[in-house]
Amino acid sequence: MNASLINCLLSTSNSFAPLALRVPAGIIFMAHGAQKLFGAFGGYGLEGTGQWMASIGLEPGYLMALLAGSAEFFGGLAILIGLLVRPAAAALAIAMLVAIFAVHIGNGLFMSNNGYEFGLALLAISASLLVSGGGALSVDRLLNPRQG
Repeated sequence: MNASLINCLLSTSNSFAPLALRVPAGIIFMAHGAQKLFGAFGGYGLEGTGQWMASIGLEPGYLMALLAGSAEFFGGLAILIGLLVRPAAAALAIAMLVAIFAVHIGNGLFMSNNGYEFGLALLAISASLLVSGGGALSVDRLLNPRQG
């Protein structure tokens, strides 16, 4: 694989600030992904989530549930440990855009009405991590220590 591509994927800031976003967002995304994939934390698993996704027009529902759940669970794990944070954040940002526009936008801003408030916050975190990378305390930094 091209060394410049690897350097680009692992590039990150020297800041400790991304850690404050990575830890809570990683936990939240992993939990939501576990609901979709495994039925954990009161979730419906792939079958139930897939049926729901199909019912709102995201077809094929099972595949959409698998994609969303995998992006959330494995993307959340990646940002939590700081490995390939930029690509994981990109996948999570896309997942949040789909959630906002396919599910929540018609309900207004506030979570109390199933609005897009929470999805927007997670989108903002994902966008920030896409720009900054994992930061000083990340696996990406350990794998690419010579970056500026």
